[in-house]
Amino acid sequence: MAGRRKLAMFAGMATVGLLAAFSAAAQKPSMKDEVRIGVLTDMASAYSDLVGAGSVIAARMAIEDFEAAEKPSFKIKLYSADHQNKADVASNIARRWFDQDGVDMITDVTGASVALAVSKLAPVYDKVILMTSSGQPSLTSEDCQKTVLHWTYNTFAVGRSTAEIVTREGGSTWFFITADYAGGRSMEEGATAGVRAAGGKVLGSAKHPPAATTDFASQLLTAQSSGAKVVGLANAGADAINTIKQAREFGIQRQQTLAAALLFITDVHSLGLPLAQGMYMTSAFYWDLNEASRTWSRRFFERHGKMPTMVQAGLYSATLHYLKAVKAASTVDAQTVVRQMRATPVRDMFTQSGYIRDDGLMVHDLYSFKVKAPADSKEPWDLLSLRATIPGDQAFAPLSESKCAHVVAR
Repeated sequence: MAGRRKLAMFAGMATVGLLAAFSAAAQKPSMKDEVRIGVLTDMASAYSDLVGAGSVIAARMAIEDFEAAEKPSFKIKLYSADHQNKADVASNIARRWFDQDGVDMITDVTGASVALAVSKLAPVYDKVILMTSSGQPSLTSEDCQKTVLHWTYNTFAVGRSTAEIVTREGGSTWFFITADYAGGRSMEEGATAGVRAAGGKVLGSAKHPPAATTDFASQLLTAQSSGAKVVGLANAGADAINTIKQAREFGIQRQQTLAAALLFITDVHSLGLPLAQGMYMTSAFYWDLNEASRTWSRRFFERHGKMPTMVQAGLYSATLHYLKAVKAASTVDAQTVVRQMRATPVRDMFTQSGYIRDDGLMVHDLYSFKVKAPADSKEPWDLLSLRATIPGDQAFAPLSESKCAHVVAR
């Protein structure tokens, strides 16, 4: 009897052990045969020139480069869609991709309202979202999500970096022309911090409604009469381009310096060097920065006919880093992949010193540029001269200032 009881006990223990093993195996996310990536972008609206078709090309290049170098066991499928710069359209597309198409990661997500709306879906579906073109700082603060990573830039950092460099070069007094929405106010806030950090003074600001006017005469005349050495533009896209054009018409550049908190290389190219020359700007990437950036950018140019913006380059970097993490972790489980991405330094043509903080911010260097005079440009996209490199830990607000719930709770 005792022998039979022992055999039964051992058999029971073995059964429990097997059940536990099966249970653990069932809970461990398995590797899919096909990883699916979605580029949710603006194809025809306000931001289409700096993202759009170029973002899709950047994602495809990242996939091709990953497959060539890493020889993954899984296939990769790329989706793309136009969110029309509308938060409800973007949310509906993202839901369909997650619900019906089995998309594992979404990237690009241009525009603050679009980015905030889509970011809220990350915990609902437990998916990875890589914000590579929105500058909304709250994505890694009060609006953070555990599987949302913010990659290329934020408006506070570029505003602060531009203003601090220009102030140190003699632009001691500032007046801002600011788009009256969250992004514009964040740019002005960051730039104000940069001015004060360099010992300068802000004399005032004039607000304008975003994308609602092409007439900036009132704001420009106020800036001109302020006597400020620098007119800071805390707006972007068509607003920034139209402000710059009218500033030249008013002759502001003859007495004052124009500095843009957020300007893209496509904006400078669209304006032309005669209009844009002498302006200061900050970027996370420039095609002619180094040999790696030049090599990659010329490949991009062959496909797109334009040099890449910083957000298109950032999308390539983020997508490549994601795919490497998926392979290393052998899963597309969002939490696991994000942990792997955080544990791995970012080293590519976009940055050689990047790392991902607990609040989801990818920290990397920013660069201060001055737009060249026409006589100094050697080819059509030779537009900028480097003034300074701002280390990532100085460019972005410290982690201690983040209001991200899963960081503050620790």
